[in-house]
Amino acid sequence: MAKAAAHPLTRVLTGALALVVAALLVSWAYATFWPRRAVPVAGAAHRVIRVQVWNGSGEGGIGARVAAYLREGGFHVVEVRNADRSDYFATLVVARRDDLTAARLVARYLGDPPIIRQAWATEGAEVTVVLGSDRSRLHIED
Repeated sequence: MAKAAAHPLTRVLTGALALVVAALLVSWAYATFWPRRAVPVAGAAHRVIRVQVWNGSGEGGIGARVAAYLREGGFHVVEVRNADRSDYFATLVVARRDDLTAARLVARYLGDPPIIRQAWATEGAEVTVVLGSDRSRLHIED
């Protein structure tokens, strides 16, 4: 009995599936084996940087996800809560000290959102991250 020839669409779909599988394997290998750039997380006097995370995006749960990502990076998250509003457009890193070093380290770790200085005298946190609706720009891993 003669074998029927494969339909051209079947060959195209099989080829496309093979490309997707190959891309997923390359992505997995890159994420697993490629060395990550170390980001120092110590602030002044080599103390761990204390961070507040305020969710101003209106998206539930994103504050906890960003806080977990910061903790994985070695930052000390001291507070996670909703911001005063839920309609912030842009994510901001707020420097709570005159020295911007700690805020720059947090911003670099998150993918470089803008930094503003709003220094205050408190021992609570050196940096506040206010999440906006543009939070998809952040480099956080799900």
